[in-house]
Formats: sequence, structure tokens, C-alpha cells
Amino acid sequence: MSSRGSGNIRGRESVAGWLFTAPALIILGLFLALPVLMAAWVSVSDWRGQGSPFASTVGFVGAENYRGILTEEGGLQTRDFGTSLRNNFWYVVLVVPLQTMLSLFLAVLVNRKVLRGRGFFRTAFYFPSVTSSVAIVILFLFLFSGGGAVNRALSWIGINGPNWFADPRGVLHIVLGVFGVDDGPGVLTDNGLLTLSWWDWLAGPSVAMSALILLAVFTTSGTFMLLFIAGLQSVSGEVQEAALLDGTTAWQRFRYVTLPMLRPTVFTVLTLGLIGAWQVFDQIYVGTQGGPAKTTITPAYLSYSQSFLNNRWGQGAAIAFILFFIIVVLAVLQRWVLRERAVPKRKRWVTDSGVVGSTR
Repeated sequence: MSSRGSGNIRGRESVAGWLFTAPALIILGLFLALPVLMAAWVSVSDWRGQGSPFASTVGFVGAENYRGILTEEGGLQTRDFGTSLRNNFWYVVLVVPLQTMLSLFLAVLVNRKVLRGRGFFRTAFYFPSVTSSVAIVILFLFLFSGGGAVNRALSWIGINGPNWFADPRGVLHIVLGVFGVDDGPGVLTDNGLLTLSWWDWLAGPSVAMSALILLAVFTTSGTFMLLFIAGLQSVSGEVQEAALLDGTTAWQRFRYVTLPMLRPTVFTVLTLGLIGAWQVFDQIYVGTQGGPAKTTITPAYLSYSQSFLNNRWGQGAAIAFILFFIIVVLAVLQRWVLRERAVPKRKRWVTDSGVVGSTR
């Protein structure tokens, strides 16, 4: 076949491909790309939520919305944003590792062939993931209410009343307070970020946020368990048998054989968990609405409240884009940490007696 005929066929295939993908591209453009561009304009304008954001009465303010959030000394917006970042930081630090380890443990557990009723356990562990998050949050609020089961159980060890749940201090500060440490050293209290001292950043999550952390781990581990099960079933049985013949223990096979082969799945789970943890909103909206004392407020909820409740749409959109930037940076950093590392080449050497050996 001539090159001209081959080029015509490829051209027709290219046109057909664009025609088949055009509906999806149009839908994505209308409902994803266009709203993102509109939000970008809102983040640099003074739009108040009335009329079109592209009306002539809407002014361009540049980076003023971002400046008011990030650099306003003593400003309420900066302090609220710093508080939301502090709360979400501890949420991510605790939720992502816990849900990853728990989901991997459950996947290994239900993937064992000797386990009877594996289908039942898979369904039971996955069931919280398909249950309405609103219903689960309401259930947790009932458990942690003044007369709930949690307070009844705590009364057995001398902790009475629901006030402990409304304590605005972080759990690390609460623990230190038991030993009489109520104030941090000057190097931590005199310096900080976004109007919060480092002592406040190191406070840890509040009791209310800790309950939401447990809720997130409980509801998301089942979904990631399925991903790990798929990854475990793709691990070659021959590799496992070869490791078993070499005399390795079960932990050694998991540590040096199974886990390295699950690297793509681990990366997927960590990335999805990272994105979901930074975007937490529904549990906050239904459960606490940022309380007590803004100890459960997150950037996503702060963006909503600034936009829909305070009519500061510019600042709300700016918070959303800052959150997007944080997620992208952390995802790229996570990918760099979990990247495949090249195995160093072996160096060959020969002794005086003619024995050939190698070393790393």
C-alpha cells in the first residue's frame, strides 16, 4: 500500500475518533472546564453572587482575594483559613495512613483461601462505604451525644458529661494539660503561620475532629479494600511459591514480595485518600458545621461558608483554588516519593586466583 493511501486511512480513523469522542468532550467542556474558568474569574473579581459574574458592574480585583486570605496580618479571614488548614492537616495525617493500613489488612484477611465465608466478610466490610454518609454522621452524633453510648461508657471511668466533646483544645494539648503543661515554650508561641502559632499547629485534632477521623476511616476502608483485593489477586502465585521454597516466613513474603508488587495499588489508594481527605465537606456540614469553636472547620467548608453564607464569592473561589494547588503539590510529591527506583548495576571483579564475583 502506498504511503498516500496509508495516510488517508489514518486521517479517516483520526476524524472518526474525534467524532466518537466529541459528545464526551463537549459535556466535559460545558460542565467541567467552563465552570472552572468561571470560578477562576470569580476568584479575582468582587462578584457578590447577584447577577452574572461577567456583568459590567463586576470589578477586577486581581490577587486581592488571595492576599486577604493568606497575608492579612491579624485578619479574621486569614486566621479562619489557617485554622481550617490546621484542622484539615491533622485530618489528612491521621485518616490517610489509618485507612490505607486498615484497608490493606482487611484485603489480606479476606483474600486468604482458608477463610470461610469470604464473600460475607467482603460485603460486611464494604457495606459502610455504600451507606449514606449523612446517615452515618447522624448515627455518630447520636453515639457522642450527652446521653449516647460513648458518654455512658466514659462514665464508667469517671468522665461524666458531654463537655469533653465540646473541648476546643487539641488532643495533644489535652494530654499535656493532664501533666500540668498548659502553655508552650516561647519559640513555639511567638512564631507561627497564618496568624496561628506553632503551638496551635501542634495541638493535634480536637475531640470532635478525632470522632470525624474515626468516622472517615470506618466509611472509606471498605472501598480501598476492594482495590487492594484486586491488586492481591494479580500477584503471581509462582512468585509466592518461589519465595516459599526459599524458606521465607509469611511476613517476609508480604514485606519483600507482595508489598512491592502492590506499589501501583498503594499509590492509587494514597492518592485517592489524599484528595478525599483534603476535600472533606459533607461530614462537617451535616455533623458540626465547623464547631465547636471552629475546631472542625476545613478549607472546603470555609469556601462554602464564605460563598453561600457570607456572599464573599471571590474569597470562596480563591480558597477553592488554593486547596486545589495544595492537593496537586502533595500528589506530585507523593508520586515522587513512591516512584520506581532503579536498581544499581552490579560491579564485576576478578581476584588473583581467577574467582569472578560481583557487588552492588
